[in-house]
Amino acid sequence: MSDEIVLRTLDLGKKYGDRWAVQSLNLTVRRGDVFGFLGPNGAGKSTTIRMILSLITPSAGSVELFGLPLREKRGEVLARVGGLVERADFYLYLSARRNLEIVADLNGGLSPSAIGEALETVGLASRAGDRVKSYSHGMKQRLGLAAALLGSPELVVLDEPTSGLDPQGIKEVRDLIARLAAERNVTVFLSSHLLSEIEQLATRMAIINNGSLVVQGSVRELLEAGTGSVEVIAVPGDRALALIRSLPYVEEAALVDDRIRVKVPAAQSGAMNTELVRAGIDVRALVPQRSLEDYFLSITGEGRGL
Repeated sequence: MSDEIVLRTLDLGKKYGDRWAVQSLNLTVRRGDVFGFLGPNGAGKSTTIRMILSLITPSAGSVELFGLPLREKRGEVLARVGGLVERADFYLYLSARRNLEIVADLNGGLSPSAIGEALETVGLASRAGDRVKSYSHGMKQRLGLAAALLGSPELVVLDEPTSGLDPQGIKEVRDLIARLAAERNVTVFLSSHLLSEIEQLATRMAIINNGSLVVQGSVRELLEAGTGSVEVIAVPGDRALALIRSLPYVEEAALVDDRIRVKVPAAQSGAMNTELVRAGIDVRALVPQRSLEDYFLSITGEGRGL
C-alpha cells in the first residue's frame, strides 16, 4: 500500500440554509485503498461524494485530488477520476456501446478499443449491441461502472454501486471492485449501506454521522480495537465459564449451546486464553465475533438503516 494521498478533504463542509449537511470533514485516501465510506441515512455521504466529484460547490473547506486543489485544477484532476453516483442513467433506446461512446465524446473521446475494454471488464461485451432498455437493473449498474472506468481512471468514486441489486448482482459488482484494486491498482472510494460488503472489500474506512467524521482508519485495526465478543470452546465448559467470569477485564460471559460467548476487550482475549490454559482447561477454539455491524452500531447508536 502506497503512502501517496490521492484524495484529501480539508475541513470540507456544505450548508443548506441553516443546516450543515457536512461539516469540518477531513478524509485521507491513499493510493491502492479500497476506502469504505459509511454513515446512517442522511449522514452526508452523498453530499460529500458530490463535492469530491465537483457536482456541487462546498460551502467551506476544500478537496485535493492527487495533491492538487480541485477548485483550481478541476479539469486536470477529474480526468484521472471515474465516478458513479447512486444510479446509472442511460439512453434506453440506444445500445450499451453507443451510450459509452456518447460518454466518451463528452470527455474528449476515446478509441473503440478502450470502450470495448470497459465493456469486457464489467462482463457486458457480449451484450454491447443490445439496447439498454433490455438490460436488467444489475446490468445497468455494471454499465454505469463501465462508464466510470472509461479512460482508465486512477481513482473511482462509487456511491451505493450495489443499490437495488439481487444477491448475484451484488456479488458480481463486489468481485469487480476487488479485481480493480488487486489487478489494476485502482484506488476505490466506496459508499455503501451494506456493512458486510465494506467488511469484505475495504482496507480503510471512515464513518460519518450527522455530517461529521466519527472515526477513520484501517478496517482491521478499528475492528480489533475496543470491546468485542469472542466465542470460546473449552473443556470442561463449566470450569472455563467460571474462570472467565472471574477475570476482571471480562464484561460478560454466558454459555450458549456448547460455546461460551464472552464480551472482552480485544487486547485481552490472548490473556484470557493464557489463563484458561494455565488452569489446565482444554481450549479448542477461541474465535473473535466482532463484525463491522457491531462496531458501527457501537459508535453511532444507529439501527440497521444506513
